[in-house]
Amino acid sequence: MPLSKSASLSAGAFLAGCLALAGAVHAQDSEDYLQLSLDHARVLKLDRSVSKVIIGNDEIADATVADARTIVLTGRNFGTTNLVLLDADGNAIVDEKILVALDEAKTVRVYRQTDRAVLSCAPNCETKKVGGSDSSGSSSGGTTATGS
Repeated sequence: MPLSKSASLSAGAFLAGCLALAGAVHAQDSEDYLQLSLDHARVLKLDRSVSKVIIGNDEIADATVADARTIVLTGRNFGTTNLVLLDADGNAIVDEKILVALDEAKTVRVYRQTDRAVLSCAPNCETKKVGGSDSSGSSSGGTTATGS
């Protein structure tokens, strides 16, 4: 039995609303992270003086104190960690999650059968090991490259 025009429009509006809500939830998830690019620094200016800087995993990100109110964060490896900044009384000034990722605009993905490598191409292409390949990024088999 075919749906009436109003029932079709209502179903379409409901589906569009669900898709918009799903997109908003996904965007909110990525906004919950302080985002860093791999091997790039980001300066944080603070309203209050910092006494102690804590990085959850220093293999993912590094923090350097430039002065009491300026912290420099650097993405060291892909992944997530957290940053906690404490004042002189031990109170948390900042408690944020950090996401370190590649600048996708300047990458090329190479697929070699079961192996995969991500090349950071700014300005020259360099291999960032993702999994399944040796340190040179080489493996046997066919190769396909795609640009972002």
